[in-house]
Amino acid sequence: MSTQKTIVRNASIVSGATLLSRGLGLVRDLIMAYTLGASVLADAFFVAFRVPNLLRSLFAEGSLTMAFVPTFVKIRQQQGDRAAFALARSIQFWLLLILGLLTILVLLFPKAVTLLIASGFAAKRPELFELTASLIQICFPYILFISGVALCMGILNSMGHFLLPALAPCILNIVLIGASLLAINVGGNVAVYLAWGVLVAGIGQWLLQQPVLRSKGFSWIGPLEPTGPAVRRIGTLMLPTVLGSAVYQINILIGTGMASFLPEGSVSYLYYADRLFQFPLGVFGVAVGVATLPSLSLLTAPERRPEFKDTLATSLGLTLFINLPAAAGLAGLSLPLVGLLFGRGEFSEAAVHGTAMALLGYVVGLPAFSGVRSLASAYYALGDTKTPVRVALFCLFIYVVVGFSSLHVLGHVGLAVASSVSAWVNVLLLGFFLRRHCGVWFRINRDHALSFMLSLGMLAGCWLSTGLGQASLLLIPVWAALYMGLALVLNISQARLFAEALGRRVRRSRS
Repeated sequence: MSTQKTIVRNASIVSGATLLSRGLGLVRDLIMAYTLGASVLADAFFVAFRVPNLLRSLFAEGSLTMAFVPTFVKIRQQQGDRAAFALARSIQFWLLLILGLLTILVLLFPKAVTLLIASGFAAKRPELFELTASLIQICFPYILFISGVALCMGILNSMGHFLLPALAPCILNIVLIGASLLAINVGGNVAVYLAWGVLVAGIGQWLLQQPVLRSKGFSWIGPLEPTGPAVRRIGTLMLPTVLGSAVYQINILIGTGMASFLPEGSVSYLYYADRLFQFPLGVFGVAVGVATLPSLSLLTAPERRPEFKDTLATSLGLTLFINLPAAAGLAGLSLPLVGLLFGRGEFSEAAVHGTAMALLGYVVGLPAFSGVRSLASAYYALGDTKTPVRVALFCLFIYVVVGFSSLHVLGHVGLAVASSVSAWVNVLLLGFFLRRHCGVWFRINRDHALSFMLSLGMLAGCWLSTGLGQASLLLIPVWAALYMGLALVLNISQARLFAEALGRRVRRSRS
C-alpha cells in the first residue's frame, strides 16, 4: 500500500475513534454546562483541570510523542523489538521520576501554582482562589497516568496500531459524565466530583492500553537503559520541543491568566468555545499529524527525500481539505450551535453569546492549528528541534502582544483571536523554514484553491441559514454532502483519497 493510502487509512482510524471520543465529550460538556454553567465553580474547575492538561501537552502527547516515535521506529528497525522495548521502559522510568517529583511539589504548594496561572482570582475573588487550589491538588496526579498513556500511544502507533490509543479519551469523558450525574443525584459539589473523576479516568486510560501492548509482546518488566544513547537522544530532542510542540497549550495558559482579570464567566466562555473548536481539530487535524509521523520517520534518508516531501504535502493537503469547510461551518453556525448545545440550566443567554463570539475567534485559525501538527512532525522526523522552538517563541510573543492589546477592547474574544493570529504565524514560518531541508515542498495548487472556494460557499450558506434559528443545524449533513460531492465532481485529489479509503473499508466489512 502506498504511503499516501497508509496515511489516509491510519488517519481514518484515528479520526473515527476520535469522533466517538468527541461525541462523548460533547455529552460531557452538555451535562457540565447544565450543572455548572459559567459560574464560579466552573471557572475553578476549568483552571484546575488546565494545569495537568498543559503538562500533558508539554511532557507527554506533544514533546514526548514527537521525540519518542522516530527514535523508537529507528531502534526497532536496526536492533529489533528487544532494544526498542528497553527504550520504552527507560523513558517510563524518567517520566515517573520527573513527574512524580513535580506532583509532590504541586500537592504541597497548590496555592503557588494557582497564583501562577490565575493570579486574578487571588486579587479579586479569594474564595475562588481557595477552591481552585484544592481542585488542583485533586486533579494534578492525573499527569502521571496520562503521560504513561502517551508513551503507550507512541509504542502502539510505531507498531502500526492506532485504534486503542485514540479511544483512550473516551474513558475520560465517560468518567466525567458519571461524576457529574453522581454529584447531581447526591447533591454534592459538582466541581469536586469532577476533579476526582479526572484522576480516576487517568488510571482507566492507562489500563485500557495494556492488553494490546501485551499482545504485541511488550512488558513493563524487563531490561532498561536509563542512560543509554537512545534515551539521551530523546532527552535532547524533548528539551527544546517541550516548548515548540505545545505553543497552543501555552497560549491557552497565558490566556487563562489574562482572562482571570476579566468579568466572571470569561474563563468558562473560552473553555466551552475551545471544546467545540477542538472537535474538528482533534478528529481531523491531529489525526492526520499522528498518522503522518511514523511514515515520515521512515523517509528521512537523503535518497528518500522526494517521498518525504510528497508525504508531507499529502498530509497538509488533507488537513486543508477537511479543516477549511469545518472552520466555515463552525463560523457560520456558531450562535445556534452554542445555543442548542449549552443554552439551558445554569447556562444563560449571555453565556451563549459570549461563548459563540469566542468560538468565532478560534475558528479563524483552525486550518493553521491543524497544519502545525503535520509540520512539526516533519521537523522532528528530520531531527531539527531548534527551528520549531524559535518559531514557537516568536509566536508566543505575537500572542501576548495581540492578546494584551485587544483585551480591553474585545475582552475574552480578543484572546481567542490572538490564538488564531499566532497559529497562522506559526504555520507560515514553519512551512517557509522547512525549505532549508526539502527545497520547495509545497505549492498552492488547483485542489487547494477549489477547496477554499467551496468552503467560502459553505460559509455563506450556513450564515444565511441562521435565519431558521436552531433548525439551521439540521442542514449540516446537507452542507457536508454538498462539499464532498462537489469535490468529487471537480476531481479534487483529497476527495478521491477519502472515497477510495471508504470503499476499501466497505469492501472489507462485506467480506
